[in-house]
Amino acid sequence: MRTAVFYATREGQARRVAERVAAVLRRQRDEVDLIDVRGVRGRIDWSAYKGAFVVASVHVGHHEREMLRFVKKYQHELHALSAAFLSVTLSQAGAQDAAAPRARREQARADVQRMIDVFVAETGWRPERSLPVAGALAYSQYNFLVKLAMKWIARRSGAPTDTSRDYEFTDWQAVERFVLEHNGLARAS
Repeated sequence: MRTAVFYATREGQARRVAERVAAVLRRQRDEVDLIDVRGVRGRIDWSAYKGAFVVASVHVGHHEREMLRFVKKYQHELHALSAAFLSVTLSQAGAQDAAAPRARREQARADVQRMIDVFVAETGWRPERSLPVAGALAYSQYNFLVKLAMKWIARRSGAPTDTSRDYEFTDWQAVERFVLEHNGLARAS
C-alpha cells in the first residue's frame, strides 16, 4: 500500500508534522512518498496511491499559497483518495491552552475553524477528515520585522514572547492518533 503525504511549509513545522505522519504510516507497513508541493513539477501518478494526507501551515490567517494552488488543481484526485487534512496553525495552541481563559480558547477555536473554512472555500476541496494542529513559534527563523509582529501577536494571545528561543506546541500524540484512525478507516473501506 502506498500513501502520499503532501506538505507546504515556511519555517518547517508543517514539514515536521508531515514527517511524523509518514513515520506513523511506515510503522503500519505502508510505503510513503513525502512530497513538498513546491517541488511538484509535471504529472503525478495518482493511480500509485491508495491514500493521501495534506499538511499545510497557516501564516497571517491563510494557508500557504503553494498548497492552495496544489489542492485547487488536484481536488478531485484528493477526494477520490479520501485524503485527510492537517492544518498547522499557532491559533490551535491557543485553543488547547488549558490555562487560558475560556473566552480566549473559544476565540482561538473559532479562528482555526475559519481558516479551515476559508481553505475549503478557496480550493473547492472538502477533506474527508481534518485535524487542526498546534504549530510553533520559530523566533529563530524569523527576520526582524516578522519576529516583531509574531511577538506582538504572541503577547495578545498569551503565547511566549521570549524571542531568544523557539516554542513548539504540537500535540504529537494527537497527530499520531489521527493518522492511525484515518488510515484504519481507509483500510476498512
